[in-house]
Amino acid sequence: ANLTRQDGEEFLALAPQVPIKTEVQVFPLKQTNEALTALREGKIQGAAVLAM
Repeated sequence: ANLTRQDGEEFLALAPQVPIKTEVQVFPLKQTNEALTALREGKIQGAAVLAM
């Protein structure tokens, strides 16, 4: 994990060419317990997000 500034610059130049698709599941704040349960049970694809 010894990266140089040049390594970072090369990565950042390459990053827009990589097709990354993120998945999020949004939960209203009042459903925090349901979101935590879904996380514990492995029912979340990607990341769970709480909307304030």
